[in-house]
Amino acid sequence: MKGRALRAPKGTRDLLPPATGLWAAVEAEVHRIFALYGYREIRTPILEETELFARGVGEATDIVGKEMYTFTDRGGRSLTLRPESTAAVCRAYVEHGMQTLPQPVRLYYLGPQFRYERPQRGRYRQFHQIGAELLGGRGPASDVEILLLLVAFLRRLGFAELTVLLNTVGDAPSRAAYRAALLAYLEPRAAELGEESRRRLGTNPLRILDSKDPAEQELLAAAPRLADHLTPASREHFAAVRAHLDRLGVAYRVEPRLVRGLDYYTNTVFEVVSGDLGAQNAICGGGAYEGLVEELGGPPTYAVGFAIGADRLLEVLPAGSPLRAPGRHRGPVLLAAAGRLPESGDGVSPLTPIAERLRSEGVPVVETGARAPRLFQLAEQLGAPALAFVGEEELARGELSLRELGSREQTRLPFAEAADRLRRYYEEQP
Repeated sequence: MKGRALRAPKGTRDLLPPATGLWAAVEAEVHRIFALYGYREIRTPILEETELFARGVGEATDIVGKEMYTFTDRGGRSLTLRPESTAAVCRAYVEHGMQTLPQPVRLYYLGPQFRYERPQRGRYRQFHQIGAELLGGRGPASDVEILLLLVAFLRRLGFAELTVLLNTVGDAPSRAAYRAALLAYLEPRAAELGEESRRRLGTNPLRILDSKDPAEQELLAAAPRLADHLTPASREHFAAVRAHLDRLGVAYRVEPRLVRGLDYYTNTVFEVVSGDLGAQNAICGGGAYEGLVEELGGPPTYAVGFAIGADRLLEVLPAGSPLRAPGRHRGPVLLAAAGRLPESGDGVSPLTPIAERLRSEGVPVVETGARAPRLFQLAEQLGAPALAFVGEEELARGELSLRELGSREQTRLPFAEAADRLRRYYEEQP
């Protein structure tokens, strides 16, 4: 009996070639650009103790309250598929004694995260993030460094008209004072709030500032301002960040109602937007946090980081991105027999040693028994730059006939020269 056809779980997807070639190119730029700023890769487990996110991200957040994939394993432990990586990086920083290393410690990550939310365009239940964390830093200078890294990376990917949206959510005393003022304003007006914002009144009222509801935005226009409740230390911190960005020529705009959704943020928070993207112009966000490492058992530590949703990043990657340049993701050369070749006694194709020689010289090669027109269809499908043919005469002379698909030029070359010529297709990629 034939079994039913199975599909990927709702909210997940398969990434297939040639799309995976573009993903790999973006990931290669992550490794290259982040290394220029001294960041090193960290890989944390996909599974973590549930308590990590409850303590680190916050019980009152939507992530912990609604979106985590949590289960009890066979040993009776409550485990969660990681919904974000900052808490996991901080756990690793404490667990492995990285606070004893020269500070700051610069780390970056890329990989899958998991949240149970309604799937929609560009948002998945298994999604991917690119992020960086600077732990044990120096306040405003650390904030600016992470923003420089972020802007440099996005520019390398081809995003133009980048603007940093900047705000401060203050230190702990600032937030406490503002929370009290905001509650005093909103609680008498609770009936004018939607269901979600009323719920946040009792958990995280600052998140109400994130509301996109026009009626709520109108109500919030007259609400107390966070800027009026900042301590002198927070004011100085934010002024120093802005002064650094001005000096370095980084475009930014202060957005007084910008807050981040996670409880651990303090002082500087930011998003980066691109003028190329229209209304849905936000690419990523992040901010500073001071209590998270301490909450997880480490010493008081100033840290700052960001996360980029890679699924959306790939979706909105500009058409003019150098990573989309023609020929960037070239496929292998196709090696085919021209006519019938003598068979070896061991059953190994006479093309295989030739293919191996070319591969040893750095040329990607796929042997094929296809004939025209299927051969040309296969070349187009794989993005092959050239076809290599070997007949009896070429085999005897140690040569191959090369047809370059861009110019349609056809030449006969010795194996060694053919390797040099073909290798240029892969060495000269932009």
